[in-house]
Parts: sequence; structure tokens; C-alpha cells
Amino acid sequence: MPTHQQIAAAAEIGMFATRPTAPGAAQEALRLLTTALHCDAASLVWMDPFDDAHRPLASLGYAAPTAQSLAVEFSRTPWFTILLEGELPPSISTEETQSFRCGWFYEEHIAPAGFRDGMTGALRRQGAYVGLVHLSSTDANRFDHEVRQVLASVMPALAAMADAQGRAAEAVPADGCAALVSGTSIVALPGRETPPMLEDDSFRHVVEEFVRSGGARLHLLWPAGRIWYRVALVAPELPVPRPETALVHCRPTDIPYRLTGRELDVLTRLALGRSNQAIAEEFFLSLRTIHTHVEHILRKTMTATRAEAAALAVGEGVLRPVPGMPRHVGVRRFVQRS
Repeated sequence: MPTHQQIAAAAEIGMFATRPTAPGAAQEALRLLTTALHCDAASLVWMDPFDDAHRPLASLGYAAPTAQSLAVEFSRTPWFTILLEGELPPSISTEETQSFRCGWFYEEHIAPAGFRDGMTGALRRQGAYVGLVHLSSTDANRFDHEVRQVLASVMPALAAMADAQGRAAEAVPADGCAALVSGTSIVALPGRETPPMLEDDSFRHVVEEFVRSGGARLHLLWPAGRIWYRVALVAPELPVPRPETALVHCRPTDIPYRLTGRELDVLTRLALGRSNQAIAEEFFLSLRTIHTHVEHILRKTMTATRAEAAALAVGEGVLRPVPGMPRHVGVRRFVQRS
């Protein structure tokens, strides 16, 4: 049966699963795990959904080259397939054929580091594979059936720390479309459709400028086909930071205050502090036409001045920032920094 220490460690590791982005959460979970299971090293590996590559998330007790090999090279071994098929995390000491102990990976990476027993678990969340947990011991017979069961009991919590797509999905409302975007790559989130505006090159440029701004969040409106969407761009909290990545969430909406698309564009320029003359020149419209648009905006938003309307637009995200407008400040000026 699990010891009191193992039960307490499992409970505490489970608590970390509720706040996986807390500083040092993964490292502290590994410390609790190695202490409870009386082993000498542990590592947590996550799957980067953009290239399906295994990457180190946290490591304790391994030299850096060993931790890197456990993250990158282990998945290329035949034992990776075996552990994906098993019900319990397999260990070196309980493997009947002892093929792992005789294999190249053990001889090149595990034995030279002084370890004689090892155990690896495949991490899954909502049925999706999200990473690995490795444990090693200098004791040749450390990981018996009971210890394997203890590790299996905490693997769901470890999976929550390694799950990039799941953590991103939890950061935005449960309804609407959502995806992670990095450069030209788009990663769908579990149970979500891809935001339709990601097919719009102009919107993709807005995403790029948001990423380059280093900001935390941007709220805006954007059309896709004949439908308008309320859009949020968010700097996602992934297992390991990817500064070039944005989380895009959207849901259908009407333009607030019964504004037209043109009035929304004019209001966005008001929020940038542009004059009626500058707006008229940009849209190739008469000054009188822009003046009329501004009058309609003030009446519909029930604001008294241009400045008040601009503040409303920024505060409520009633904006459609255009990339590069002007000199990239059209996106940067509206980004929330925290």
C-alpha cells in the first residue's frame, strides 16, 4: 500500500495541477515525487504542439545532457511505443526481457550517469498525449509494481503541467473559436474550431504586431465573411514560454452601439488621436463626410467629445486596428501590458 508520505505527496502534486503556471510548480512537483518514491532523479517533458517535438519542462538530479536526451532521444526508441501501450508506467527492473537494460539508450545515457533503474510514464490529458515523466534511481530494483502504481496516480496532475493546448484553452472562455498561432503555424485547441479570421492576411499581420509588442492582451473587433467577431489576442501561458506565440479567441457579435463598419474604422482612428483631416485623407473621403461619421459616433455611443469616445473605444475594445497604422502604433497603442 502507498505510504503516508506518498499519499501526502500525491495530494500536494495534485494541488499544483490547479495552478500549473505558478513559478517553480513543475520543479517542486518533481522534488515531492523523488522524495516520496525514494529515487534520485526525475524529469518532466512536454510536447510542443507546433512541431510535435519533446522538450524539457523541469529536471531534478539529472545532468543537463542526460535530461536533454530523455526529452529528445527517448521518444525515438522502441520502448517509447511500449510505454504508450501499457496500463502502468514500465520500469527497467520489472521488464521481463530486460531489453531496455541491454539497449543503446541505457548504455549511452542512463548507465554512464550512474543510474541502475528507471521508470517512465506517458502523460495524457482528456485522451491526448501531452508528454513524459522519467524517474531514475541508483538502486537497481527501486521501481516495483507498487511504486509504478503511485506514479500512475499522480500522472494526471503532471499532465496538467505539460499540456500546452489544454492550458491555453482554459485561459479563454469555453465558448467560441480558439487556436494558438506562431508565425505561419496554427494549432487548434481541443474541442474548438479555428478562428475564421486567421485566413485573413491583414488579421495575421495584426497578430504578428501583437506578438512583437510583448503585450499581454488585446481586444478588438474583426469581420470574417459577413459576420463580425469579438476577438481577444492573449500571450499564452505555455509549459515553456514561446514569446512568438499568441492565443486567438473569438465569438460572433454585433458591432456595439449599432455602429457601422466605417464608423468603427473612424472611431479606431479617433482613439489614435488622428484629426478629421488625416482620417479623410486616409479613406479618400471628404472632410464633411468624416465630420458626419464623428457626429454619428458621438450620438450612438452617448459620448460628449472625441476624447470621451476614444476612451470608450479603448476601454471596451470597440476597435479594428489595422496593421502598420501608422508605423505599427495602430496595434501597439491598444495592447494591454498586464
